[in-house]
Amino acid sequence: MTPIGRIAVLDVAPVVDGGARPAKSVVGEEFEVTATVFREGHEAVGATVVCTDPDGHESAVPMVRVNAGLDAWSATVCADRAGRWSYRVEGWSDPYGTWHHDAVVKIGAGVDVELMLTEGALVLDRAGLTEAAAAMRNTGASPEARLSAGTSAAVRAGLAARPLRDFVTASAEVPWLVERERALYGAWYELFPRSEGAYFDAEAGRWVSGTFATAADRLPAVAAMGFDVVYLTPIHPIGRVNRKGRNNALVSRPGDPGSPYAIGSDEGGHDSIHPDLGTFGDFDAFVARARELGLEVALDLALNCAPDHPWVTAHPEWFTTRADGSIAYAENPPKKYQDIYPLNFDNDPEGLYAEILRVVRLWIGHGVTIFRVDNPHTKPLWLWERLIRDCGPEVIWLAEAFTRPPMMHTLAKVGFQQSYTYYAWRHTKTELEGYCSALAGSDAAYMRPSFWPTTHDILTPFLQHGGPAAWKLRAALAATLVPTYGIYAGYEFREHVARPGAEEQIDNEKYEYRPRDWSAESLAPYLARLNEIRRAHPALHRLRNLRFHAADDEHILVFSKTRRVYDRDDTIVVVANLFPDVTRETWIHLDLPGPFVAHDLITGEHWNWSEHNWVRLGPDTEPVHIVAVTTPSLDR
Repeated sequence: MTPIGRIAVLDVAPVVDGGARPAKSVVGEEFEVTATVFREGHEAVGATVVCTDPDGHESAVPMVRVNAGLDAWSATVCADRAGRWSYRVEGWSDPYGTWHHDAVVKIGAGVDVELMLTEGALVLDRAGLTEAAAAMRNTGASPEARLSAGTSAAVRAGLAARPLRDFVTASAEVPWLVERERALYGAWYELFPRSEGAYFDAEAGRWVSGTFATAADRLPAVAAMGFDVVYLTPIHPIGRVNRKGRNNALVSRPGDPGSPYAIGSDEGGHDSIHPDLGTFGDFDAFVARARELGLEVALDLALNCAPDHPWVTAHPEWFTTRADGSIAYAENPPKKYQDIYPLNFDNDPEGLYAEILRVVRLWIGHGVTIFRVDNPHTKPLWLWERLIRDCGPEVIWLAEAFTRPPMMHTLAKVGFQQSYTYYAWRHTKTELEGYCSALAGSDAAYMRPSFWPTTHDILTPFLQHGGPAAWKLRAALAATLVPTYGIYAGYEFREHVARPGAEEQIDNEKYEYRPRDWSAESLAPYLARLNEIRRAHPALHRLRNLRFHAADDEHILVFSKTRRVYDRDDTIVVVANLFPDVTRETWIHLDLPGPFVAHDLITGEHWNWSEHNWVRLGPDTEPVHIVAVTTPSLDR
């Protein structure tokens, strides 16, 4: 048991797993450090957060007591560069604060006047405020004037900047990992490279795959919509043994390309490129083009092996052999994946780890800066902790783990910068407020959410049956509730028909080519406007600043985000009709300073708003107001 110090410093937060793992932020991200600090008796105390940068240099941030009755203290901290930082809270006895309190009371009551003034002069001597100390000793002046000299604004400011600190007691050092901005903020666009530029050759009677070159032709449009990351599903050779057919059929037909998640064949494994897509040179050209357009490239890391993957023959110990001698294929009941053999990390963990690290470093060497990891919750946690550490701080990892909360949280704690979430299945006001409050609250110290309305595996009933307004709504909420969100190609066209009995699209792109007519009318302009708003408003680049507000209608969601940028506050207010096929009119109640001009960034309209405002959202309007707060109001 750690003994308590001379000054009690307790309940320091944020602390992750008792300090065993680091709290997280990105460069320039502000967050609150809190603690309980007190001592016996009535003497005044103070508290300071001491931040230590990666080079060991320390800087102090004064804490403010936010609840005297509970001895609660708080300070806002921020790191100016990436790396491994730490912070601690120091509590200390405040001799000036103690004297100030007693002197004002006693001298005002005419008690121990000269003694209090003498003691105050001694305190100021310690602080190096000799001029003020001399004024307090000036017996030719009135007691009130002498007290005023020792309690002036200048004296208090000097002691606030350089306080006298007795009995300094420090908390344990808290590890703090500061990462680059993209770890928190970004807009992702997912595509299957083989679908971009694919076409059916009627004369030959077969499909022709898209390539990295044709996929690169899609990049300018992705960049023009304002996305920051282009995410590629697996690009490796696809197994032929047990290859799945269209719509997850157990038997494929000639020409069916198979699932890119069934990786490996005689053409290579995870360190190879599917020949239909091109060569490593073609991939490098794709990455270079993406970078020219301001896009980072994220690659799917799916540690799945087809039955004909080279590892199956070379390293059968890396798989699970069943009692009948067969190798176990993947299952997620009731789903079965006969075309995939999962890896077994218990027989040769070091050999398997070395190979995975080699593969990942190969792709990093070809310009991949982000990995979207498929089903990381089905692999041991030590693998990810070690792999993320060994691949360096510039690489970002997104966990695709739709699983139980403890596993999702622990994946984040061991290093994943971003996590898929339950957003796709959270639709009601109560669900969204509760879930997002947790994500933006204590969870934000280690877990950063990525909101996706759909993926190639997920098509919820809400979007299957909702009209265009439903698709706008879910994209707008994803883009504004959290700093990172993603769109799967085809969202623009509201591809909403589900495969019977499944919450995923019919004619699923996982099992066939899916070329699209990008010139057709779509939601692309709406997505572009969302991303334009996100880039223009720094408040939307942060997570912990999320605040919910009240609305009289239970189906109207209201929230705001505010961030101080230089000398002004950037504030965004979002008002959303969660079931936009029905018109809803209601009062909303904002806990914001007003009155102000509400500028709807979607429609361009302006209104005078204050604390209480009437809104109307329905099929004949936009489903969401995204409002920028400006002042003064229009009639001023």
